[in-house]
Amino acid sequence: MSNEKKLEELALNLFKIDAVKFGDFMTKSGIKTPVYFDLRVIVSYPDIMELISVLLYDFFIKDKKCEQLCGVPYTALPIATLLSVKAKTSMLMRRKEAKSYGTKKVIEGHYKQGDSCLIIEDVVTSGSSVLETVNDLRKEGLKAEEAIVILDREQGGKQNLATNNVQMQSLFTMTELINILVKNKKISEQIGKDVINYLSNVQAPKSAPELERVLLPYEKRAKLATNAVAKQLFDIMAIKKTNLCLSVDLTSSTKILDLLEKVGEHVCLVKTHIDIIEDYTSEFILQLKQLAQRLNFLILEDRKYADIGNTVLLQYSKGLYKVEQWADSVTCHSLPGEGILKALNSSTNVISRGVFLLAEMSSEGNLITPDYTEATVKMAAKYPELITGFVCQKKDTFKDPGLIQLTPGVQLESSKDELGQVYNTPEKVILENGADVIVVGRGIVAAKNPESQAIIYKDTLWRCYMKRVSGKME
Repeated sequence: MSNEKKLEELALNLFKIDAVKFGDFMTKSGIKTPVYFDLRVIVSYPDIMELISVLLYDFFIKDKKCEQLCGVPYTALPIATLLSVKAKTSMLMRRKEAKSYGTKKVIEGHYKQGDSCLIIEDVVTSGSSVLETVNDLRKEGLKAEEAIVILDREQGGKQNLATNNVQMQSLFTMTELINILVKNKKISEQIGKDVINYLSNVQAPKSAPELERVLLPYEKRAKLATNAVAKQLFDIMAIKKTNLCLSVDLTSSTKILDLLEKVGEHVCLVKTHIDIIEDYTSEFILQLKQLAQRLNFLILEDRKYADIGNTVLLQYSKGLYKVEQWADSVTCHSLPGEGILKALNSSTNVISRGVFLLAEMSSEGNLITPDYTEATVKMAAKYPELITGFVCQKKDTFKDPGLIQLTPGVQLESSKDELGQVYNTPEKVILENGADVIVVGRGIVAAKNPESQAIIYKDTLWRCYMKRVSGKME
């Protein structure tokens, strides 16, 4: 039997087992429809399951090279399993929700980053279910750029997937299936016409492509931020037209306040190391907060917490410095595990707080590995209202446009100091590496005229940012 005859047989069988229904229904996309496909029932018909898998294999998989198959949960899972066995190709399973125990994985199975994965789905209307699976696979470093489906309802799903760099092929389009049913007198010509008219008049909502954070302006990213400090920082950068963070690595409180009085209007963020100040007093903190309010900048205490949760909570809220009372955000390592974020998130004495997690470092020979960086980003995803962003060096470290990339180690010219700190240029860290807020310390603090040097940095960094969001990277 030819494949065309097999397709006709499949269409008639789907109608026979009531997998194709006509009436008044609502799709997952919220669209009213006169025809509904409930392919979940096929699991009770092994002959039909086998026919579907044979057709998908012959049409789309036989000559295709891919390392993995993945069925969209849940209806497509048995089809994907049959195809995996027939094609002798590895299969992955996507969970709709991550486990709360064990590995807590969303994608189950053995794979490596860069593997190509073919998506299997039963019916596509808007393409949203396929995109959910695609996004989870891509987060794991897999290439998910192709999908094969049993039925394309022809309501915009194929176009939505293409917009998100996923090419879709189907055994049937809705028009083709309806024509087979009319031809074999399973439905009347009038019902067929009504369905075809419906298709031409009712389309699923268009899906926007995945937002590339480095091309979005700060104003738009502020609206996408779930952390209050990130939202505020984006707004400050947009209003003041500066993405400069000053690291005030001075040991005198008087010198810090004098410096900020001169340069505070040119920065969006001030980074402190509070425990190096030799004449620390609560009065200094009061004056620092007043300057921050008057000159419109936020304060980041670069404490780099790295202990068990209970100890970190005490370091954050108690002792001489009482950091939670004055710092808008702090830095911490992910090394101790999720407990450190639970601790910082549990503090009840602050209205809003932010955490920059260290995902990468700029010092030569540091021991942070790519796997560590990836695990850090995944851990942060569980605390969207706490995480302001990441201290990192590469733009592909994370994708969420509502988070901020804070990048240290910047000077106007590339260099390296005697202690292994590597400095990159503004052009490199913003245009190539994706930095959002750029940390400058000695390049301003040690300058003969800190204010004029701060202006040079501010203007240079902002010019690079404007070039980036314009898309003119050359």
